[in-house]
Amino acid sequence: MKQLFFLSAVIFSSSLVACSNNAAEQNTTSTATEQTISTSENAAAAPSANTNATSLPAFAMQDVNGNPVSLESFKGKKVFVNLWASWCPPCRREMSSIEKLRNGVDSNKVAFVMLSLDDNFNKAKTFIKRQKLSLPLYYPAENLPALFNVQAIPTTFIFNEAGNLLQRVDGGDEYNSEAYRKLLQ
Repeated sequence: MKQLFFLSAVIFSSSLVACSNNAAEQNTTSTATEQTISTSENAAAAPSANTNATSLPAFAMQDVNGNPVSLESFKGKKVFVNLWASWCPPCRREMSSIEKLRNGVDSNKVAFVMLSLDDNFNKAKTFIKRQKLSLPLYYPAENLPALFNVQAIPTTFIFNEAGNLLQRVDGGDEYNSEAYRKLLQ
């Protein structure tokens, strides 16, 4: 029995070390653990062709009412795109800080796109409603563009008004900060 307990403790410790090393390599601004995405579970997570894109991609989404929305339609504003899922603990943790950031910036100058990678969009809608969040929620209407081909979530992309990538954040972060408010001015 002691051997089984010891073996379990060693395996658990090893997995914690592996996760923390992965997060440290991918995100210097946060210590949050990332959630790996299984593209076989979510067909929308399959990448499109162009893998070197660093500008706001042409990408079809749908809003919570099923209306089509093009990501490109937000050009002219800074765009905060967050790839997340309702089953992802780090994603859920950062939602309130994203909401506070959104409430602290000029909505005429910044667009927020909370792009759900849930296998069922209703799960994301239910989560947002239960948490009493007012974040604008979208769902992929086509395969994700190559720029959004991420290995883990949450991942956030911030684009300037011309559609050029300003910053990518792999893993969760505390977005309700002066640094992010300045970036989005």
